[in-house]
Amino acid sequence: MALSRRSGRSRLTLIVLILSSVTVLTLDFRGAGIVDDVRGVAGAVFRPFKGAVDFVTSPFSDAWNGISGYDDLEAENEALRTRLAEIEGDAVRNEDAAGQLEDLAELEDLSFTGAIDTVVARVVSGPRTNFEQSIQLDKGSDDGLAEGMPVVTEAGLVGRIVSITGSRSVVQLVTEAGFDLGVRHVPSQTVGFAQGAGIGAPIRVDEGIGPSVEVEEGDALTTSGVSRSIFPPDIPVGRVASIRSSADQLAQELAVEPLADLANLSYVRVMLWEPSA
Repeated sequence: MALSRRSGRSRLTLIVLILSSVTVLTLDFRGAGIVDDVRGVAGAVFRPFKGAVDFVTSPFSDAWNGISGYDDLEAENEALRTRLAEIEGDAVRNEDAAGQLEDLAELEDLSFTGAIDTVVARVVSGPRTNFEQSIQLDKGSDDGLAEGMPVVTEAGLVGRIVSITGSRSVVQLVTEAGFDLGVRHVPSQTVGFAQGAGIGAPIRVDEGIGPSVEVEEGDALTTSGVSRSIFPPDIPVGRVASIRSSADQLAQELAVEPLADLANLSYVRVMLWEPSA
């Protein structure tokens, strides 16, 4: 019974407040001066209700603002991720460019090429199979290259051009089985005959170095440049890695490690030199 009376009074209070609000709005609309005083009283009366409403609705307002701002935040994050990727890409490109400049700088001063003109070429592909020891260059006959021309790095001999088109050249590496060349043992100036022994194997010198020639590990060998040689003289080839006597004891057999880093070729120089007919 008491609860019913309290509910009735609450409803009556609410009706009075609503009517008061309507009255204030009407007076305000008509420009009545008294409205300022009434508005102040009404504000004091409604302030507790307004605080309660704000308290209840504030979390929902915050949630709505969070939802409505999510798209903007996601767009900003995506823009930041894109910019970060661009920066990382620029760093890699700059690093690659610096490496290429370093490789090219090393090819600038090749004393062993002498008066022979050269063309710088980029290595565009390596060996295509495990049984092939060749690389492809981005220069060809249109650039003045021809079959048989030597290919070198700042360290020494890489190989020779074995096939060519207008814009591409295939280079047989000095380590490929069947690659033959004349070499000179630098300390003794003795001329020998060398050949490639295949993937992972050193170059073999198995002719020309007699048993009386003093040879030590680490000795340098260059191209011989003798008559009808397929290479000009004095191109560094490699260093002696091991020595043994031939089966007939008539020669020394040398295992020679190439000086050029054949596994990491970026740029090379092609010597514009062709073997004599």
